[in-house]
Amino acid sequence: MSSNLQLIIKREFISRVRNRTFVIMTFLSPLIVVGMVGLIGWLTTLNSDEVKEVVVVDETKLFIQDFQNTKEVAYLDYSNFDLDVAKDSVISKKLYGLLYIPNKTSNDDLAKSIQFYAEESPNFSVLNKIERIISNKLTEQNYKNEGLNLAVIERSKAKINIQIENFSGEKTSKMSNYVKMAFGGLAGYLLMMFIIIYGNMVMRSVIEEKTNRIIEIIISSVKPMQLMLGKILGTSFAGILQFLIWVLLGGILLIIATSLFGIDPQPAGVDPSVALEASNQEEIQLLIQDILKLPLVTLVLSFFIYFVGGYFLYSSIYAAIGAAVDSETDSQQFMLPIILPLMLGIYVGFFAVIENPHGTVSTVFSMIPLTSPIVMLMRIPFGVPWWQILVSISLLIGSIIFMVWFAGKIYRIGILMYGKKPSYKELFKWLKY
Repeated sequence: MSSNLQLIIKREFISRVRNRTFVIMTFLSPLIVVGMVGLIGWLTTLNSDEVKEVVVVDETKLFIQDFQNTKEVAYLDYSNFDLDVAKDSVISKKLYGLLYIPNKTSNDDLAKSIQFYAEESPNFSVLNKIERIISNKLTEQNYKNEGLNLAVIERSKAKINIQIENFSGEKTSKMSNYVKMAFGGLAGYLLMMFIIIYGNMVMRSVIEEKTNRIIEIIISSVKPMQLMLGKILGTSFAGILQFLIWVLLGGILLIIATSLFGIDPQPAGVDPSVALEASNQEEIQLLIQDILKLPLVTLVLSFFIYFVGGYFLYSSIYAAIGAAVDSETDSQQFMLPIILPLMLGIYVGFFAVIENPHGTVSTVFSMIPLTSPIVMLMRIPFGVPWWQILVSISLLIGSIIFMVWFAGKIYRIGILMYGKKPSYKELFKWLKY
């Protein structure tokens, strides 16, 4: 590495780290994230304490005993009141809603005639519980009308629990694919965010020096290619430092917040012992085994390689765009070639990989350099042949070399061009110089 390149990297790194906005956001961002988590937890607690009062007008007198009060919903029996009187009472008292069950001759007619009155759209979970209570009651009534024995029917119900096992005899959890997708999806999403955030930093740095005419002095002693690489490397080192500080501070603040405010990791209204008894112990053990069997070493190494490779690939494009325009507003016309592959990689990862991680779509997009850093990271937890990873990385490295050359040609010409918005046609002309 030449001394000029080292100086540029050092200059870019120090200018980023000493920047007031960088320092403020480095230490403020974890506080904002933890604050948002705490706010969501607090709002969830407020919601869980709110009891929804539902008035029930049951003209059949068949269902009212089945509506038992819970922590979320309280049922008020207005079956002895006229429907209009009950409506006025709900409106005046500002209650949650009114459930009207008319008296019909048949269960089929009754099922189609039940109504729920509310000023605003009722909560889906509340309606779902009400429908389930009424459905179960009507089903029992239908069984009795047909002369069927409910106890015999209940004993006759078969509970199926399909066991998943590979041909080597190893059992896996039903949630295994979702766990793998969570690990891969998190890695891919973090990579995309890093590319967008710090790629924009590179572009803004180039535009700033170009508009201030500092660049004319700098390139008198430094080659344009060295200047571009120095900006990319210096900004990436500053970004990695900021990212590590975020992880460290975020972890510390989350631990402090959970212990200080007593935030319960369990969902509101769920008793951990009940949840544990209700869950399948074997399924939990299998899930833990699946997490431990994940190729974590391969995933971490691959994340680092694709992290660096993807950043270099896209930062070269960002640097070229910054050199070609005079302001951030002018750069918007060139953003589509950057954002589109990143978004495509995320969509392919979440919709194609989880359905078929080794299918044609998933495999092809994990080889294409512009999408491979995201899609391949999402595929790796599912187990990817080593040769596919090597091919993908080789194509990525080759694309980085080409893109650095490509961006360097544009950077060399565009860095001294002022006062004109270049078109795609003009950018390709610059490649010939």
